[in-house]
Amino acid sequence: MSDKELKVLIDEKTLVTRIKEVACDINNYYGSKDELTIVCVLKGAVMFFCELAKHLKMPVRMEFVSLSSYGDAQKSSGKVSALNLSLPPLEGKNVLVVEDIMDTGLTLNFLLDFMRSKCKAKDVKLAVMFDKKCARKYPLEPDFYAFDVDDKFIVGFGLDYLELHRNLPYIGYYE
Repeated sequence: MSDKELKVLIDEKTLVTRIKEVACDINNYYGSKDELTIVCVLKGAVMFFCELAKHLKMPVRMEFVSLSSYGDAQKSSGKVSALNLSLPPLEGKNVLVVEDIMDTGLTLNFLLDFMRSKCKAKDVKLAVMFDKKCARKYPLEPDFYAFDVDDKFIVGFGLDYLELHRNLPYIGYYE
């Protein structure tokens, strides 16, 4: 993609403002007393996860998992690789899975099922920074999301292309 120009899709101020709004929705859902375990799907969700966590009002535990269905491609391979699913006991706990982008739903379908059936979490919800409905192949919807996105391949604020551009403070796309 080096021959294409990287354009700004969503600037940093807009991103942070919208993430605060999503945090407010999560605070309203869970309240401020019950403990919440937030689970970041590495690596893409890490910046969204950190920004979101700063605005949550309840006691929060932070956990991390690593899954992949992309490898080095721009489209899902159709198979989920569980690179790291080590988590503390979550039985009877409120869990919020935090992901960068939901497209086909394959990875998140796998992870949410894992949280409910294997971890036996009490309440499992999903927060995504981007909901790419046009790519959905599983009947799954996020409980909380910041933005809808069309079929552009986006980078920045944690999202990458060949492990590059995660550090951008905005969301960009190639044109």
